[in-house]
Amino acid sequence: MTTATKPATASQAKPARKRSAFSDRKVDRAFYWMAVPAAIIFAIFLYVPFLQGVMYSFTNSQGYGDYDFIGIKNYIALFQDNRVGHAYLFTFLIAVAITILINVIAMFIAVALNGKIAFKNGFRAIFFVPYTLSVLVIGYVFKYIFMNPLPALGKALGIGWLSESLITSEQYSWVPIVFLAVWQGVAYSVLLYLAGLQTIDDEIYEAAALDGVNAWQKFWKITFPLIGPFFTINLVLSMKNALGTFDQVVALTDGGPNSATETVTYLIWKGGLTGGEYAYQTANAVLFFIVLAIIAFIQLKFFGSKEKV
Repeated sequence: MTTATKPATASQAKPARKRSAFSDRKVDRAFYWMAVPAAIIFAIFLYVPFLQGVMYSFTNSQGYGDYDFIGIKNYIALFQDNRVGHAYLFTFLIAVAITILINVIAMFIAVALNGKIAFKNGFRAIFFVPYTLSVLVIGYVFKYIFMNPLPALGKALGIGWLSESLITSEQYSWVPIVFLAVWQGVAYSVLLYLAGLQTIDDEIYEAAALDGVNAWQKFWKITFPLIGPFFTINLVLSMKNALGTFDQVVALTDGGPNSATETVTYLIWKGGLTGGEYAYQTANAVLFFIVLAIIAFIQLKFFGSKEKV
């Protein structure tokens, strides 16, 4: 005996579509009232001036008066300018040194402050104080130290290269700049690393201690991998700040001696605002922005992939 089967309806043949979790969610208009004005303010004070700067980079403008469009002549001249090339090279070299020193020192201090030590909060406050100080103000203090007490100490100890002011030395004038940048930049990096260390469960360390793991293995095999995202963001931020080194140069060397310590940002300010090279240095600023974006992208891509491994 056979039984007739009813043809499957369309609703039975095709599985019902799952409704999106956000399909029925109603967005409160208050969020738009908070986000849209902020976006407009950003556009007015950030994006519009940036686009205007890009436009001026294709002109011969002096920052005032009439100007003519000259195409990419400013950009061609940048690649032929030895002073600009030296500024980029010097900036990259000190940026690498500053970034490495900041992250090594900050990680070491953060691990130490995260341990079981007395006056932990007091030490954290002491290490964070440099970040609250103005770079220019503290820079002039360090300038006095490098100009007077330090050379006197070098003479007393018989150290030749320290017996003269490092600030006036073409060979060593970069040292005070790197020292000041690291001294002040470590504070913020310590704060970020401490935040990362707080996310690690103590039970992991207790289990490792039972297995006989020493302090170095504990750091390299447990601590460092678990704070990988914090290391990545610290690396990007410290590199970005180091590439933008400006206040330290103004306070300590003013680009000297013989333009030996001119960074890209200092050159843009010096030539663009006081040297009559407004459009030329605007092109330099646009080029530097592109370089910074590429470096940040490479850092995030490379270290981001390492975190997933």
